[in-house]
Amino acid sequence: MSTKKSNPKKEIVLQGIGVSPGLVVGPAFLMKADDKLPVARDITPEEISREVSRFEAALVTTKEQLHKIQKRVGKAMGQESASIFDAHLLVVDDRAFIEEIIRELNAKKKNIDAILEYVSEKYISALSAFEDEYLRERAADVRDVTRRILKNLAGENIKSLDQLKESCIIITPDLSPSATAMMDKNKVLGFATDIGSPTSHTAIMAKALKIPAIVGLHDVSVRVSTRDRVLIDGDKGVFILHPTQERIDQYNKVAQVRSSIQSGLSALREKPAETKDGYHLPLSANIELPEDVEAVIENGAKGIGLYRTELLYLVSEELPTEDEQATAYEEAAERLFPESVIIRTLDLGGDKFVSHIRKVPELNPFMGWRAVRFCLANLDIFKTQLRAILRASRHENVQLMYPLISNVNQVLQCNALLEETKDELRKEKIAFNEDIHVGAMIEVPSAALTADLIAPHVSFFSLGTNDLAQYTLAVDRVNEQIADLYEPTHPAIIKLIKRTIDTAHQHGIWAGICGEMAGDPFLVPLLIGLGADELSVSPTNVPKVKDIIRNVTYSESEKLASEVMKCASGKEILERCQALTRKAAPEILELID
Repeated sequence: MSTKKSNPKKEIVLQGIGVSPGLVVGPAFLMKADDKLPVARDITPEEISREVSRFEAALVTTKEQLHKIQKRVGKAMGQESASIFDAHLLVVDDRAFIEEIIRELNAKKKNIDAILEYVSEKYISALSAFEDEYLRERAADVRDVTRRILKNLAGENIKSLDQLKESCIIITPDLSPSATAMMDKNKVLGFATDIGSPTSHTAIMAKALKIPAIVGLHDVSVRVSTRDRVLIDGDKGVFILHPTQERIDQYNKVAQVRSSIQSGLSALREKPAETKDGYHLPLSANIELPEDVEAVIENGAKGIGLYRTELLYLVSEELPTEDEQATAYEEAAERLFPESVIIRTLDLGGDKFVSHIRKVPELNPFMGWRAVRFCLANLDIFKTQLRAILRASRHENVQLMYPLISNVNQVLQCNALLEETKDELRKEKIAFNEDIHVGAMIEVPSAALTADLIAPHVSFFSLGTNDLAQYTLAVDRVNEQIADLYEPTHPAIIKLIKRTIDTAHQHGIWAGICGEMAGDPFLVPLLIGLGADELSVSPTNVPKVKDIIRNVTYSESEKLASEVMKCASGKEILERCQALTRKAAPEILELID
């Protein structure tokens, strides 16, 4: 970090979301949003074919540019990072998107630039309205590709961050994944944006490039001017404009401490997730695609506790075939053998639907036709997936689980279909694991309260704490007006978790936790004390969670859980959990918000 003389201007501290770790100080470079809208003009019927030709040429050019970017990223950062641009290429190749643009062109008889802007905004608005964070972030991909096509239609050069003359910290309202990919790491020290989230492709690219980054700063782009001195703390999301020399010296010391902590966490990769008094707690990871397996291995997780399969459907123009699914599941199973790979059956519905599946409009989709309910109403789709999972199970480390179970009858129906599918494979002489383990996800209160009825029909429970909290508290997690009511430590949630785990043990099966609570360093000791048999977290959270596990004892975790069961508020429960984490692993506090 630099240590130039302090700036006499008043220091301003802003809080955003840290999406790529690291501390950096340097001069700002303000990159203004390129939001110039195309001017709409009327065209004659005779001009339509010319506009279509312009559009097709711009699509070809855009596709060539994206392939070049993808190739460059693949060489510099590996195929996992390069695969991010598959989503961009899907937009360029999306026949439904292109055909709608041509239809609107013929109907409205406006220039293709204006029509493209109009149709893409419809897509962007629809995607932005989804609750699912992954889908919301796909709006950014559509916006990025649309800007690129518009530039190519206009014959304009696309600004690139690989031509900067001097080192700087990029400040901008938003940053597209393609712009991020073109950054010159020797010149871009870090970046900060007004909008964005941890799951955006821009955030993922920043991590891959190891560039400190903060998003969600709201108005940083109007507060900062080019050459202003700024400080970025990518770990905690702190952005400081005009930092004092005293502040810079303080952060230099913080950087040294964090570097030492991270080295210690990296050294834990091969060590067991075991408490100080010898209690072993399996620590696995959550993934969405086969490419994520590399991060599982790099971070020292033992297997996959949640393989979300719906992304295979969401990124495909058609329903993925049995062979395509089996290949994806087997890839993970082979790489991680003998560690277990738990595949969650399709959790479409709610805010996750694809254009090639018929969807009936619903007033309240999150309470409606989703997950196992959708699968049991679409047996052909469900059976295709069960066949693929069973085929992958020949490696004998594959397990499956049903999402959003609300009653035992759903489990019985799913199990009956599974047995029917096994019979088909036997007749076809296709190998599979006859003894594949089957689990139920406990995500709604009715499942937690009737866990004793469900347990005899499954091999394990997996608690999805995100939905469990949402449905128990009747709180929409992304509604800012009631965000303060979303409280995972609410006594009701803790009691439902405890009840479910105890019921599982009484029936001789295990119970794991795969929701956000499992990856929260403050809550890990509590989950240990409640009796959780496994935690499954995002790959990047594995080292921090493992450090917590290795620094507490089972006995003090059990004592914490016992005390918590008597607490009257979620705030009191959280405070007790935080106190234990601060005492057992204070170093972790330096790495979390």
